[in-house]
Amino acid sequence: MKRFLLSLALLAGISLATPKATAAAAPPAPTLEQRIGSLEAYVNNGDPTVPLKGADGKIPDGLVTPTSATAGPGHNAWMMTSTALVLFMTLPGLALFYGGLVRRKNILSVMAQCLGLAGLVTILWWAFGYSFVFADGAGAVIGDFKKFAFLKGVDSAPNTNYSYWVSHNVFSMYQLMFAIITPALIVGAIAERMKFSAILIFMTLWMIVVYFPLAHMIWGINGLMNGVWNADAKIKAIDFAGGTVVHMSSGWSALVLCIILGKRIGFGREPMPPHSMVLCMVGTGMLWVGWYGFNAGSAVAADGVAANAFTTTTLATAVASFVWAMAEYIIKGKPSILGFCSGAVAGLVVITPACGFVTTNGAVIIGLLAGAIPFFACWKLKAWLGYDDALDTFGVHAVGGTLGAFLTGVLADTSVNANLATNLKDIVGKTLWLEQLKAMGITIVLAVVATAVIAYITQALVGLRPSEEVETAGLDLAEHGEEAYHGS
Repeated sequence: MKRFLLSLALLAGISLATPKATAAAAPPAPTLEQRIGSLEAYVNNGDPTVPLKGADGKIPDGLVTPTSATAGPGHNAWMMTSTALVLFMTLPGLALFYGGLVRRKNILSVMAQCLGLAGLVTILWWAFGYSFVFADGAGAVIGDFKKFAFLKGVDSAPNTNYSYWVSHNVFSMYQLMFAIITPALIVGAIAERMKFSAILIFMTLWMIVVYFPLAHMIWGINGLMNGVWNADAKIKAIDFAGGTVVHMSSGWSALVLCIILGKRIGFGREPMPPHSMVLCMVGTGMLWVGWYGFNAGSAVAADGVAANAFTTTTLATAVASFVWAMAEYIIKGKPSILGFCSGAVAGLVVITPACGFVTTNGAVIIGLLAGAIPFFACWKLKAWLGYDDALDTFGVHAVGGTLGAFLTGVLADTSVNANLATNLKDIVGKTLWLEQLKAMGITIVLAVVATAVIAYITQALVGLRPSEEVETAGLDLAEHGEEAYHGS
């Protein structure tokens, strides 16, 4: 027993003699006010780190809160919904809209082109396209090919260059849907007469040479023409959801390609009416619904700017649809379903670059002009110039997109979107339209020149058109081995 007690005493002495390790200092905890401030930033789609910064403008070492590193559930949910809506525009919206307008022997060819481009563009986007467009640290015209190649580092944490509250991977998928629909729009001009193999080669080169650089210049954080967010932009243009990037690029390219390709066999000598206005109408409705993701989603948040874009998109589209059909009513004596559908798409196109920047009155003005000017282009301009733009891609998307880009510079209002005052407060309502003209000029030159070069390269590689026999019989059977309809 004595030995046991002596052992305990000895151990106690050793324990008391051994110095205790100094406890690591706990990281500073955010105050209640700081936490509330970060929560308010989430609600208002602002920078969650601002309330955490000290008097020196820096966040104290070790101070980390979930709000500064995690995507916000509401904004993320809206952007995932918007991503699905924009894909819905192409598949099935555009496929049905274009499919209804072609002859029945070519409907599957149009649908195959839409599906094929969805897959092709996704591969390009994953491999290097997203990095090309949205990686920073490179030039003002071309992004960094390597930074996000194969979507490396594109995870669920936000990329704060573009959003404080939306996951980087969700943002990349949202932008992918824009990249998918843009070349698909070109299909409308060359429908019924271009080889599927030629389309795949042409669109691959076109995405690399036209779409990716243009999207970087307009939307990249250090882009040449990103007037809203790049203080050093050489051209201080604005494009909320794709007037230049999507509609002007595809529309002007479509005109050049359809001229190089030549007219359909029998064009001007035999009637080529749409085979199903029912499908066209259904496709139009899907485009209109999906376009809310296209336009309101471009706010990259479920906030007041998105709400304004949602409202202006509705007004401009409805007004343009009505105006186009009423113009037909006055001139031709009958308002057609095709007129209502074409007017709706024209309204969607023209409001796209402006939707997050203009008031409701501005949207109505845009709707009136969108119903009248593209109508004139499709009704008279095509006949005067004689080009075979099969489904009026140029008349609606090039003319409409160009009109929208210009009107955005005229009608943009800082009371609608405070971001306009970040770098553009001295020119909004004054000379912004001049910056828009510069961006429009660059877009047209790039699209026209690149399309001509790429078309002739494709011609040399695989040829552009199928044989006369194949075109006469229809592309569905010859190129895809299927028919859309069977029986009488």
